[in-house]
Amino acid sequence: MSQFILHKENTRGHANHGWLNAHHSFSFANYYNPERMHFGVLRVLNDDLIDGGMGFGSHPHDNMEIITIPLAGAIAHKDSMGNSAVIKSGEIQVMSAGTGVSHSEFNANAGEQLNLLQIWLFPNKKNVTPRYDQQSLDVAASHNNFQQILSPNADDAGVWIHQDAWFSLGNFDEGFETEYKIKKAGNGVYAFVISGEVTINGQVLGKRDAIGIWDTDSISFKANTAGAEVLLMDVPMELN
Repeated sequence: MSQFILHKENTRGHANHGWLNAHHSFSFANYYNPERMHFGVLRVLNDDLIDGGMGFGSHPHDNMEIITIPLAGAIAHKDSMGNSAVIKSGEIQVMSAGTGVSHSEFNANAGEQLNLLQIWLFPNKKNVTPRYDQQSLDVAASHNNFQQILSPNADDAGVWIHQDAWFSLGNFDEGFETEYKIKKAGNGVYAFVISGEVTINGQVLGKRDAIGIWDTDSISFKANTAGAEVLLMDVPMELN
């Protein structure tokens, strides 16, 4: 029997720092909820709005897989590995922090707001050599399809990380129905609605709502509005 947990948009942690308006799906910084520490190895899902030219100065990470998906605007990234890059909407960035890395992230544009998802996963290997990657996504491939954008395999579609996790992104026409098969036994799926309204396993979800489902091998999906956009995070439920 499948199990699920529902996270409505208005139950997320919220911190408005003026230049940064952040919503936290799981405990982060000053937001602490003992019932929302993680979903399996998914530790952080932050939905950040960052004012023009503003951002996060250099700060360290270790032993975490960090994924950034800009939804609108562009991020200017610099890190201690020597990478300097701009990641735009329609791209995905990944960083394996491993033994330790420092990086900064700023809104690359002075005149427009940046909206990004930052996602942290616990890795399945500790103290790996830090690494960085970014890729452009084929937007057309996500039309009425859960397009794979991340996996554990370097030779598979999308970016790769040190974890048995698969991310898929889809943008759907109204009324489109499909089934998503979970990639690995013991994994669950955390589905985050970026926009629109959908029904997943009978639960109606609106913009920025989420549902975590486990103890199943597939989930049912229907788009209730045109242009519904959903990110699926297929992750191990047991911490390594």
